[in-house]
Formats: sequence, C-alpha cells, structure tokens
Amino acid sequence: MIGKLIVFVFGSIIGSFLNVCIHRMPKSESVVWPRSHCPKCKKRIPGYDNIPFISFILLKGRCRFCKEKISLRYPLVELLTALLFLAFFMRYGLSYNFFFYLVLASALIIATFVDIGHRIIPDEISIGGLIVGFILNSIRGFNLNPLTFSFKPMLSSLAGIIVGGGVIYLTGWLFDLVYFKLLKNHPINGEAESMGGGDVKLLAMIGAFLGAPRALLTFFVAPFFGAIIGLIILTTKKDHTIPYGPFLSFAALVSIFWSDKILRLLIP
Repeated sequence: MIGKLIVFVFGSIIGSFLNVCIHRMPKSESVVWPRSHCPKCKKRIPGYDNIPFISFILLKGRCRFCKEKISLRYPLVELLTALLFLAFFMRYGLSYNFFFYLVLASALIIATFVDIGHRIIPDEISIGGLIVGFILNSIRGFNLNPLTFSFKPMLSSLAGIIVGGGVIYLTGWLFDLVYFKLLKNHPINGEAESMGGGDVKLLAMIGAFLGAPRALLTFFVAPFFGAIIGLIILTTKKDHTIPYGPFLSFAALVSIFWSDKILRLLIP
C-alpha cells in the first residue's frame, strides 16, 4: 500500500512537470527556466502553491495573485499521470518495464494535450521519443550474466519505427490520392494532407517503444476512438478536422495493457 501511494505521489509530481512541457513546448520556451509562473500575471508560483491537486483545491482554481482561473488541464494531467504510473506499477512492479513505460506514457501525455491545444506534436517528443525508445529497447539486448548482447530488441524497435511511421503515412497518401486527385482533381504536393506529419512521427515513436505488431494494433485501434469523437465534433461544431494524436496515444496504451487479449481474439 505504501509503495502504491509513493508511486501515485511521484506520478502527480511528474504530471506537474508535464504541464510545464505542455504549456511551453509549443512556444519553443525552455521547460526548466524560468521557474513556474502564472501565465496571466507572470508572478512566480511559490512552492506551497505548486503542490499537485492540493494547491488547486486550496486556491479554488484561481491564481493567488491575479485571481485568474487556473485551467482544469493542470489537475487533470497530474491525476492522469499519477493513475498511469500506478497502473504500470501494479502491472510490472519496480522493474525495467515499469520505468520503460513511464517514459512512453509521459511522452504520450505531452503529445496528447499539445495536439489538443495547438494541433501540433512537438518534434522534441516524437523524434526525441523515437530515439529514446530505440536506445531503451537496445539496452534490453544486454545480458550481464554471462555478458552477452542480443540484437533482437534493437531490430524489433527499428521494425516498429518503419512499420509505425510507414503504415500511417501510406494510408494518408492513398486517401489523399483518391479523395483529392481522383475525386476532386486536387493537385498532390507530395505530402499526406489527411494525416499530418506529426501523426506519422508519433506512431513511429510509438513503434520504437512497442515494436511492429503493437504499432500496427495501435494504428487499427485508434480510428475507433477517432470516429466516435469525430462524429461528436462534426455534429456539434460542424468541423471535420480533429487532432489525431490523442487517439494514437490512447490506442498505444490499449495496446500495452491488452494487446495479448485483443490479438488472441483476432487470431484464434
């Protein structure tokens, strides 16, 4: 019980840092300097006002200095991060897999909320995460007793990058070819318009962590969530464009926790 509480608290603290990344990365600002401050009045936030969940409740969701409302995104990200950390701890314990998936989950949370707010996915997350995922998987190849190295995890990660990025790019390219050029005589400039480059790089990053099979599963699961939310947005806001990063991120988490069960259902 104590271990779970520590992990939950640790996750909420990391979630507080992820909020900084979500706020600053789209503005190309440093995530380490200056210290946390109110985006409205620019006053530096003291430590006692920066305690996950508790400070938001005590301040009644408003800045101590200017009384402007604090976005609900801040406690939401802290809670989501804490719950995911706890879920991974309950599944993997204090193992390499636990820390491995914490890195991926943190990247997915940043990508999700930045994409929702700005319709972009920072390269620091997608490309940087791709490199980190490849390195962390490569480390799995080391065996200390006896000292040996297997290329299998490294090759699995590389295959995930190629398959993850490739399948979503080709799907977008084929859709644009049919929809824009053949149906509407719209010129193609060589880039997939229905799938943004950020989505391509995000699924490549997911593939770097999860490998090709689970990257493919993520690709096929994501549209189910996207279709539901897309219909709601289309009927309420008359807008046919939606950020796809959140659905890829959620589908990646589904693949982590339930890929074995899903694949057993699909392939008896």
